[in-house]
Amino acid sequence: MMKRFSILSFLLLFSVFSKVSAQEKELSWDELADGYQCPEWFQDAKFGIWFHWGPQAAPEQGGGWYARHMYMQDVGRQTFGKMAYPYHLQTYGHPSEFGFKDVINSWKAENFNAQDLIEFSKENGAKYIVALANHHDHFDLWNSTYHPWNSVAIGPKKDIIGEFEKATRNAGLKFGVTSHDDRFLNWWKPAFGADKDGLYKGVPYDGRLTKADGKGKWWEGLDPKDLYGPAPEDRTPEVIENIKKNWQKRHIELVTKYKPDLLYNDGFNFSYGEYGKEVARKLYNDSYNDNGFVNTIMLLKRKEKGTVNEVESGGSNVLREDSWQSEITFTDWFYKKDRHLTHNATTVIEMLINAVSKNGNLLLSVELKPDGTIPGEIKQVVNNVGDWLKINGEAIYGTRPWKVYGDGKSVRGEVEDTHEEEVRNAGDDAKKKKKTGEHFNQRTTATPPYAHDEVRYSTKGDDFYIIVLNPKGGELVIPSLGKLSDVNPGKLKGLTQLYDSEKISFKQHADKLTINMPANNGKSYPIVLKAKFKK
Repeated sequence: MMKRFSILSFLLLFSVFSKVSAQEKELSWDELADGYQCPEWFQDAKFGIWFHWGPQAAPEQGGGWYARHMYMQDVGRQTFGKMAYPYHLQTYGHPSEFGFKDVINSWKAENFNAQDLIEFSKENGAKYIVALANHHDHFDLWNSTYHPWNSVAIGPKKDIIGEFEKATRNAGLKFGVTSHDDRFLNWWKPAFGADKDGLYKGVPYDGRLTKADGKGKWWEGLDPKDLYGPAPEDRTPEVIENIKKNWQKRHIELVTKYKPDLLYNDGFNFSYGEYGKEVARKLYNDSYNDNGFVNTIMLLKRKEKGTVNEVESGGSNVLREDSWQSEITFTDWFYKKDRHLTHNATTVIEMLINAVSKNGNLLLSVELKPDGTIPGEIKQVVNNVGDWLKINGEAIYGTRPWKVYGDGKSVRGEVEDTHEEEVRNAGDDAKKKKKTGEHFNQRTTATPPYAHDEVRYSTKGDDFYIIVLNPKGGELVIPSLGKLSDVNPGKLKGLTQLYDSEKISFKQHADKLTINMPANNGKSYPIVLKAKFKK
């Protein structure tokens, strides 16, 4: 009996040990990436909200690269920042006397309430929340052990990422962070210059200050070079290597302490190459050990094994086999009063529908005022998007793309689809004639309306959704849904309007589907029709 008990005990202990060992694997990046599949939660979520917010929101004008352009009398081709230098002079003083480090200290985020922001986002349809962890300004928005220039020590004196993470988890949503820090050395070079003319000609900007210069000032004990980087002439290979190692320490801490479900490096490669890849490996490996599979996401602007592709201010021109994400914002990434809104509810909904029809997600940057609240005009747009999703979310959340993403004149290559002064066209013939980029091809308030025959598709099980982008009463003809079309949808049994379940009359011919669209009063948001096909 004792012998039998000992054998059973041994087997039990061996089983427990084996399970613990299996959950504590340290896998290489290649091992994790080779078997990577985009998590189901991301494929189902479709719509996320991003709080791209930090000390560069403090100045009311000057563009999204304020911290760089405030040191540039001439911004060259980067005209979006042309107001930064004159605005800084008028508002704060000369950059030799009041630099960006001082802007950071003046930023208090006094009305920031993460719970309110997350509740607003969830109410308006967001299924995941993303927060900016740092920008090109090299300022960490969390309680950073390895970087003294952080939001807990300076400025708001708050763990911005920590508060966002806690509120997001409490709301039952997924949480992500973004890092834009790996270009800070080149980005900050103007801070080491001086005016080329005028009263302050030749007077060095505050990037040249030393730790000793802070004696008796608010920043006593802090070293400006820890924010701006060392002076360009002091950037030896050894110094650069140490900066990369510090970046890795900071970001390992970021993914370990806050356990994000999503991490985005703002670039076409891993930040600092192998250093960034190790952070991604840590993110994935921890998820593997916690779940038995990788349930997290690493986003890059290029297609890379084991990652999800991010498209900035634009979207895919084609239906993709793999999941991807579009990111858009309202003004200049950081809220600026001198910039008109790039998007209204219509363009946000159009970008979302286009992404979903092509197997993607939309991440909408909701810019915040310096105090941490949402500007009224942005809040109204997001409320309108939320209202549309409350009615039509069935055609968005949890859906998958069909064989083709849609139909219409632009899809068939019969007309050009123009966005932001660039020609974009998804038709095969047009693609042979024109270069079709994806970054910065977004629809905006300046974009001409879609033709009335433009439709996009999504599916969920046996349900098929036809989303009419610019509806108009009368006859709508869709060639791809004809009985004998190349994509063979099957015989249409029934068609209803999603928002009121009203039956819609139609005739399905061999070469086209003709729908009698109900009349609408003036301009309408996209309308969803729910179809049932007999295979």
